[in-house]
Amino acid sequence: MTEREGVTVVDHPLVQHKLTIMRDKNTSTASFRRLLREIAALLTYEATRDLELTTTRIETPLAEIVAPTLSGKKLVFASILRAGNGLLEGMLDLVPAARVAHIGLYRDPKTLQPVEYYFKAPEGLHERVVIAVDPMLATANSAIAAVHRLKERGANDLRFVCLLAAPEGVDAFRAAHPDVPVVTASIDSHLDDHGYIVPGLGDAGDRMYGTK
Repeated sequence: MTEREGVTVVDHPLVQHKLTIMRDKNTSTASFRRLLREIAALLTYEATRDLELTTTRIETPLAEIVAPTLSGKKLVFASILRAGNGLLEGMLDLVPAARVAHIGLYRDPKTLQPVEYYFKAPEGLHERVVIAVDPMLATANSAIAAVHRLKERGANDLRFVCLLAAPEGVDAFRAAHPDVPVVTASIDSHLDDHGYIVPGLGDAGDRMYGTK
């Protein structure tokens, strides 16, 4: 695992191996979807590493003990539609009791700015850890807008999880939300003229749902 200011790059061998297969343009839709789900669980381990614990008294088959358990209200995973749902499934495999928010945004192809079309979130975001998820942090416009909306609804303990990031996206996101740490599997080279991450893996939503 490597870190720069506010950003954790999960360089675990399993994450990097799976990511390489996902980058391959010949990887099937089914395999891409499965690998994204698997990587999501591994990224979630890092994003939740500092969750607060309390203790509870239980009985094992052999003895009574005081054991650690998560403190506070259930987590919220906030999926930035549509591609965020690919990460969401793997995260829910790991934390099935988490609440889920959905933020519908699409990127205007001319301006590259996000346009919101849907927002639905649980109550009490101010009392919960909220993890926003989207496979790509490219221009970061959608991520910035999504986190802004979550903050408007009261969220004050936020993290952002993505599969890939561009340096330009990281810089823009950190400038807009310096209080929100980022967890990713890779910071790639750069953005091209169309706002795609290079070398990247193409459009994550298209590859996940077979809509290329």
